[in-house]
Amino acid sequence: MDKNLIIEETKKYAKSKLEGEATGHDFWHILRVYKTAKHIAEKEGADLFIVELTALLHDIADWKFNEGNEDMGPKLAEEWLKSLEVSELEINKVTKIIKTMSFKGGTTNSSQETIEGKIVQDADRLDAIGAIGIARAFAYGGFKGREIYNPDIKPQNFKNFKEYKDNKGTTINHFYEKLLLLKDLMNTETGKAMAQERHEFMESYLKEFYKEWEGNS
Repeated sequence: MDKNLIIEETKKYAKSKLEGEATGHDFWHILRVYKTAKHIAEKEGADLFIVELTALLHDIADWKFNEGNEDMGPKLAEEWLKSLEVSELEINKVTKIIKTMSFKGGTTNSSQETIEGKIVQDADRLDAIGAIGIARAFAYGGFKGREIYNPDIKPQNFKNFKEYKDNKGTTINHFYEKLLLLKDLMNTETGKAMAQERHEFMESYLKEFYKEWEGNS
């Protein structure tokens, strides 16, 4: 099948799986990551087909919504790509990236071996920070029944993935446990440059948040 057609069919597949999802892991998240990954790939030089496919399929079955199952996403991606007769080599590249992309509290090795993996990981992390990242954090926090903020609950320094999965902390704590750490975890020069502005926006937001919390603004 023509590669452009494979991409278009994969967009439709991702939309059918994720449209209307309300935690910030919806089809619009997929499209933003897809567009950002393409932008970075054009700057950095990469196999655009692998980048596009991985971006479209990276959250097709996130472990956070499948009882912690880390294998379901790569499995569904593999089945879908096989149905489109994508080569085994290309399928392996895509699924390997998806398996190792997630932050997971910073306690597991999520380093990428290929430029394609580095690019999609950067694009996904960029969507977790800045203005959209803030909106997504509170959407997910509400879904999980988390408090917005509680000064008596301090941010955690996770020792393993289980601690991260089981964490019941506040959404504001999530900034310190993940979001503010992502700038320094970017892989590509393009990703690093894009992350800087979004990181600074989050810092400004937190300053305003604490002022309003204390009734000083």
